[in-house]
Amino acid sequence: MIDTFDRSGHASTASTFARAGKYACGLEDKPGRRIPKAGVYAEAGVGEAGAEWSVFDAKGASVSAGTLKARAMATAVSAMATAEVASASASAGPIKAKVGLAVDTGVEVGLTRVEANVLGTGFSLGRKMGVSLFGTGFSLDSLWGHNKKV
Repeated sequence: MIDTFDRSGHASTASTFARAGKYACGLEDKPGRRIPKAGVYAEAGVGEAGAEWSVFDAKGASVSAGTLKARAMATAVSAMATAEVASASASAGPIKAKVGLAVDTGVEVGLTRVEANVLGTGFSLGRKMGVSLFGTGFSLDSLWGHNKKV
C-alpha cells in the first residue's frame, strides 16, 4: 500500500505488445518508487488491456509468451518465466485473483516469503499467502504494494 496508495489512474490497450528493459529505483517520494528495487524484463504478447488506480488494478491478455523477469528488491530476489493463454487478473489492495491458463515457472526467496511455481502450479508462503493451479489462483499479501513493477 505504501508504494501505490497515491497512484493516478491509467488505462491501456494493445493489439500486440513487446517490451524489454531494466529498472532501478527506490527511496523516491513517487508511486511505485518508494521501496528499493532493481530488475530486468522482456515480454511479448497479443491482445492486452489493463487499468490501474490507487491500490486497484485489472489486466487481461489473449496470449502472452516468452515473459522473462529477474529482480532484486530490498527484501527478496526472484526469477520467473511465464507463458499464458486468455488470462485475466484483478487486485484490490492485498487481495489478488487470476483466471487463465499459464505455465509460470520460477522462484522468489526473501526475508518475508518464499514463492515457487512449476508449469503454473505453485504456492507462496510468508507475508504473501497464495496458491495457483495451471495459472488460476488467488493470493493475500499482508504488505501489499511492495511487489509492484515499475
